[in-house]
Amino acid sequence: MHSSKTISVIIPHLNQEAHLERCLASLHAQSVVQNRVEIIVVDNGSASLPLGVCSRWSDVKLLQEPIPGPGAARNTGVSGSIGDILAFIDADCVAEGNWLSQISRSIEVQGNRVVGGDVRVNYVIPDRPTFLEPYESIYSYRNDEHIAEGYSGSGNLAVARVVFDRVGPFAGIGVAEDYDWGIRATRLGFSPTYDEDMIVYHPARTSFSELARKWDRHIAHEFARKKGAAGWLKWILKALALPFSCLAEIPTILRSNRVSGYRERLLALVCLVGVRTYRAKRMFQFLFNREFRQAADFWNRH
Repeated sequence: MHSSKTISVIIPHLNQEAHLERCLASLHAQSVVQNRVEIIVVDNGSASLPLGVCSRWSDVKLLQEPIPGPGAARNTGVSGSIGDILAFIDADCVAEGNWLSQISRSIEVQGNRVVGGDVRVNYVIPDRPTFLEPYESIYSYRNDEHIAEGYSGSGNLAVARVVFDRVGPFAGIGVAEDYDWGIRATRLGFSPTYDEDMIVYHPARTSFSELARKWDRHIAHEFARKKGAAGWLKWILKALALPFSCLAEIPTILRSNRVSGYRERLLALVCLVGVRTYRAKRMFQFLFNREFRQAADFWNRH
């Protein structure tokens, strides 16, 4: 039976036209969807609007949000949408073929109100992983763990509109907007549900500097949540322990089903050591250098 509920897919965009085209193509290649679907792209200050990409599909609506940050862009998308179900995906992600039907099933049939799905890493060349791809496959986008903590990453998130209206909009870039929204939802009784069959694919970052910028943002957001002397002590102890914590991760790398073969596992371990050493260094810089305490400074606007 055809569903009476409309799904509004909201995609924040910033200078990623090639990725956006693949994302939109994946949404238009979905398996049978019983819902009406609207797709809204919200440009967040790109050097040029993705008019050419969006115009290839007549059902894609292009909006603009000048306030920096995906939270603000998503809020604009929600305001311009009509859907009973709000589905959030990032412009650089590709949706699995049953993504929309799985969202409908999870919210309409199973009765979930906030749902986060699995985010997997796409290898550019499947049998020749880059230095970063195995690490990202294991350690990035671990949405099942985020949901266990009370929030879902907003790159693969579906919400009943009545719940979004209760919880309110996403916050700005000074905080981790998906964490903030998810915790507010959980406090109101709308804890997220993890759906392993609601899958999107995200490309791995192409350079260590990109990965470093991601951690700069996370560290800045975490530092902003630190409170009192206990928070300072916990911060210092964590920074000291990070490089050595890699040893405890060896069993995880060896058992992970997201990578295969010893070469991929070795690459993941080497990259992990580099990442956690970098994080420790940055955490100490936050203690002694004021400029590292400005969370918004780490937002990548390029």
